[in-house]
Amino acid sequence: MAVFVYAENINGIYKKAAFEAVSYAKAIADQKGETVTAVSFNPTDSSELLYKYGASQVIHVKDEGLKNFSAKAVATAMGEVAEGNIIIFPHTTDASSVAPMLAVMKDYALITNAVEAPESTSPFQVKRRAFSGKGFMHAKANGEKVIVTVSQNAFGAKENPVSGTEEIKNLSIANEDTKVLSHEQSSGKLDLKEAEIVVSAGRGMKGPENWGMVEELAEVLGAATACSKPVSDIGWRPHSEHVGQTGKAIAPNLYIAIGISGAIQHLAGVNSSKTIVVINNDAEAPFFKSADYGVVGDAFQIVPELTKKIKALKG
Repeated sequence: MAVFVYAENINGIYKKAAFEAVSYAKAIADQKGETVTAVSFNPTDSSELLYKYGASQVIHVKDEGLKNFSAKAVATAMGEVAEGNIIIFPHTTDASSVAPMLAVMKDYALITNAVEAPESTSPFQVKRRAFSGKGFMHAKANGEKVIVTVSQNAFGAKENPVSGTEEIKNLSIANEDTKVLSHEQSSGKLDLKEAEIVVSAGRGMKGPENWGMVEELAEVLGAATACSKPVSDIGWRPHSEHVGQTGKAIAPNLYIAIGISGAIQHLAGVNSSKTIVVINNDAEAPFFKSADYGVVGDAFQIVPELTKKIKALKG
């Protein structure tokens, strides 16, 4: 038997989340004395990238109809290919829409947002995020068949090289009944949900013309940029950068919030961050209650100085 994993790609390029999902599947396979089989649709990247994280078999599915993403079509295709009792998905926007459909189609239990390797595999029990990331629970599947989505930046991508083989499978899945209204595309920029460091800013920046210092700090840190909802609503920054309850939920290792008050709706999208640093001139800003580190002061003085110090530290 094999532990199957959905190796997500965008425009043929494997996402970091795919490597995290393969790493997670490998940890389960090692517990069970099994192997990992990764499934990907129309990839252009080499399967060697998946072998490096523990996939001993890669099923390369060729299907022209799946080049336009449809959750129903991908779930149908996964149902034809994935034959194991455990199927792993990354907890990305696309994969999170496929996993529940596949669970219904194949009558599998579904556990979402897993953050650690399972405590046991028979029965399958694992720690997962709950209540919009404000808490954790230990979920247990009663049956042997289970689909798990892995929270991004939680388990991590762990190299565990194996010698692997590739199988090419040609499918022709009907994909006419689903209209794609929006879909992530590879832009060449650092993916906000996959970024390990995120620099975010709010209305305290006073205007879009001041965002240069935010982008400069992000650049020196190798970080993605984000913003609060009011900032995207008034058009200072694109909606794709909005993090929060109604935007993207992220879980970076480091989240730096500049000039953001920290309303509960914003916290819902970022409180899974491992370390939160808040820079705000209002000592009473609610965000300080959730911060690991807080700096009270003028961001227009602090951020350029911080950037300068980091550049010096990096030599």
